[in-house]
Amino acid sequence: MHRFLRRNAAGYLFLSPWLIGFFFLALGPILASLYLSFTRYDMVTPPVWDGLGNYQYMFQYDRRFYKALQVTFLFVALSVPLRLAMALGVAMLLDKGLRTIGVYRAIFYLPSLLGASIAIALLWREMFGLHGVVNGVLAMFGVEGIGWITNPDTSIYTIVILAMWQFGSPMLIFLAGLRGIPRDLYEAAEIDGTRPWRRFTRITLPMLAPVIFFNLVLQTIEAFKTFTSAFIISNGTGAPADSLLFYTVYLFNEAFKFFRMGYASALAWVLLIIIAAFTALAFATSKYWVHYENERD
Repeated sequence: MHRFLRRNAAGYLFLSPWLIGFFFLALGPILASLYLSFTRYDMVTPPVWDGLGNYQYMFQYDRRFYKALQVTFLFVALSVPLRLAMALGVAMLLDKGLRTIGVYRAIFYLPSLLGASIAIALLWREMFGLHGVVNGVLAMFGVEGIGWITNPDTSIYTIVILAMWQFGSPMLIFLAGLRGIPRDLYEAAEIDGTRPWRRFTRITLPMLAPVIFFNLVLQTIEAFKTFTSAFIISNGTGAPADSLLFYTVYLFNEAFKFFRMGYASALAWVLLIIIAAFTALAFATSKYWVHYENERD
């Protein structure tokens, strides 16, 4: 025990603020929501034990639950790869040794700070409205615009574009990873006459695989938790025609609009299981494409 404390005391000391917050602030609500997921609870009367009733209704009868899953999975499948591609592309441009790289980093990171705000969501809704900026630009080229937000076939893509715009955080991580790739590898490839695309696929991507994996897991989790933009743009209903019924929006409405807190707690735990399953799948498959420098054959 003495040896363990001597080796790990400093680490646990730095972790202590998070540990205190988790055990005294977060653990109680987590366990309470787990209990409530097995009850019928409306936040007014005491909870009534219902066993697996919430989960049975969810999987057997709730069509909006499956619609919320469909919308959320589509958003994750589109937004995560596009955001990572955008972040990597900008990071590679900034890795060229610009003099004012600090200014560019701040400018490109700014959307990640503002993108999740209510103000930006309102601005986005106006931009893609029937008389918004997007249709105004299209009109300059003789193209008749549509209601991008009010059209069920296009509404989800406006949220995807907003997610792509928030590429600042993974961009900084990619930039740090690019700075860690030895320049000798690129110089040797150039001497051999290797083309840029082949250098990218043979050097950049393999050396950047751990960073790509980290960003992939992190951005996938964040995509599943997307709430503010979808809630504001759809006026909190998931409209039009439930095309913006994100899982988190549906969960919020069940809890605070219809006061079905027990059912909302069950929805929250299902979302936790889904995120955990995707994360576990990413870790299970990472051994086939993620390689670290200190690994031995």
